[in-house]
Amino acid sequence: MIILLVLFVSLLLLGMPIAFVIGIAGTGFFFTSHSVPWTVLVQRVVAQTQSFTFLAVPFFIFAGNLMNETGITKNLLSLARLLTRSMYGGVAQVNVVLSTLMGGVSGSAVADASMEIRVLGPEMDRQGYPKGYTAAITCLSGLITATIPPSLGLILYGFLGNVSIGRLFVAGIIPGLLMCLFLMVTVTMTAKKHHYDPPKEGAKAPTCKELCTNLKTSIWALLFPLILIVGIRFGVFTPSEAGAFAVVYALFCGAFIYKELSWTKFKKALKNAISDLGSIIIIIAFSGIFGYALTYGEVPVLMSKALLSITDNGTLMMLIMMAFLFFAGMFLDSDVNTLLLTPLFVPVVTAMGIDPVHFGICMSTMITLGCMTPPVGTGIYVVCGIEGCSIGDFIKESIPFFVAILIEVLVLILIPQLSLFLPNLVFG
Repeated sequence: MIILLVLFVSLLLLGMPIAFVIGIAGTGFFFTSHSVPWTVLVQRVVAQTQSFTFLAVPFFIFAGNLMNETGITKNLLSLARLLTRSMYGGVAQVNVVLSTLMGGVSGSAVADASMEIRVLGPEMDRQGYPKGYTAAITCLSGLITATIPPSLGLILYGFLGNVSIGRLFVAGIIPGLLMCLFLMVTVTMTAKKHHYDPPKEGAKAPTCKELCTNLKTSIWALLFPLILIVGIRFGVFTPSEAGAFAVVYALFCGAFIYKELSWTKFKKALKNAISDLGSIIIIIAFSGIFGYALTYGEVPVLMSKALLSITDNGTLMMLIMMAFLFFAGMFLDSDVNTLLLTPLFVPVVTAMGIDPVHFGICMSTMITLGCMTPPVGTGIYVVCGIEGCSIGDFIKESIPFFVAILIEVLVLILIPQLSLFLPNLVFG
């Protein structure tokens, strides 16, 4: 086990791609362990991807790319602009609302943030927002997609932790909406303080007639997560089959509702989906080796005993784990953290009587928050690179939004029913 950890830390510090860090460190364990046959190494790589549940991941990735190419994003943006036209910090508010609406489409925080910085970044620059502020709200509002279904992080967590993906999807709705509220309040406060983008004189809240007119086109995107949840709840399809349905739904909307799907856009969506999936599948495959080594060395059991020896208070344990996940997210990608830490933490929270669905929502949020924190946060470098702002400016402007998100997570920890009310209502 010492070789495993030394290799992992050393290769990580050298800047090697994380998939190979995990794979080489896991292979190092097999070199030093004479009691485990080498055939197990190959078996674990293959077995890690041979899951019917895992099929949901490539399907949802492809569906998300299709929806971005078929007019759904454009119609959601129109709805977000209508809902926020009378608010302080109008375009920044659009950013938050669009992330909430896109949560049921993209499933990926980084994908959502990179799309929105291209769409809304130039407009925010014209309205006089500092580039650091634009990058901060775009990046951190993308965090909402970590809980709004169909979140890819929740699919991986459910797959690895043997937790109901249907319950996780439903559990993420209220926390996602709550995060939207916290971020919109923060935008209002900061925009008023610095006089960013005040509402136009005479601007009023949207009327019912305007909302109904707009919903005629955007309703198809808004119905998508609802159809998924209802379908899973009543056994119409499994989570994996829901992913296949998502692809068909996106094709149907693009071809027959918005009529914007072309062969060029289809090929572009397919190419982007293959690229996204390629980086994920190699990490998942090699994590099978690493996970086997950890299990063989009884690391989950040792960690469980160590954590349980600290406290038997569930709330305090959640706080300790969330702090650990926050710092882990600074150095490892969210998918990697989910793959490595889910098998370690789920047995601990289950032993303490904490609902793994509730823990999964909090864990997904904190792990994804790591994508927005230096030194390794992929979301930061993508958004700041497109917007052309420095990391220092991003950090300075992002502090109020980080505080808002951490307060929201604290509220979720202290009031578990915010996560559990809807899944208990829907699934019993």
